[in-house]
Parts: sequence; C-alpha cells; structure tokens
Amino acid sequence: MLAKGNMQALMKQAQQMQKQMEEAQRELEAAEVEGSAGGGMVTVLVSGKKLLKSIKIEAEVLSEEPEMLEDLLLAAVNQAMQKVDELTQSKMGSLTGGMKIPGF
Repeated sequence: MLAKGNMQALMKQAQQMQKQMEEAQRELEAAEVEGSAGGGMVTVLVSGKKLLKSIKIEAEVLSEEPEMLEDLLLAAVNQAMQKVDELTQSKMGSLTGGMKIPGF
C-alpha cells in the first residue's frame, strides 16, 4: 500500500502530466504544416488537427492532364498529413514515453 505522501506525489505528477498533455494539444491545434509535390507545383497547408487550410497550384500545372493535378494534390495532402502525424508523435511521445494513446 502506498503511503499518503507517495499517493499525493503520484497525484501531483499525474496532474502535471495532464497539464503538459493539454499544452501539447494546444500547440498541435495551433500548428500548421506544409506539404508539396511536383517540385512545389502544388502546395497545401494543413492544421495540426488535420484540417486542410489552403491549396496553392502553379498556373502551369493547370495546362496538364487533370490526372496529373489530381496526383499532385493527393501527394501534397498525404505528405502534409504524414508531417502532422510525425509532429503529433514527437510532441505526445515525449510525454507518454512512447506509449500509444488512442486519438494521438
């Protein structure tokens, strides 16, 4: 059985971790990451919550086949989403010691 002092210390530690996780979540929500394809011909901006915020398409891509533009868009969005996943893992992984937490 844990002594009362140990239990209080454990509770305080849990509260600190919760505050750190909340701060990391706020930082992730405020984060923006960029993905690009075709040497920058298509660039997208995605929030840390994986919401697509903007798409920039160079004019010269518009004269190509639609399938090419579709492929570039998919590649840019997928790259940005991967970056969000990596950022999330980096921020949350340091707090959880590498444990997988559902939703992160």
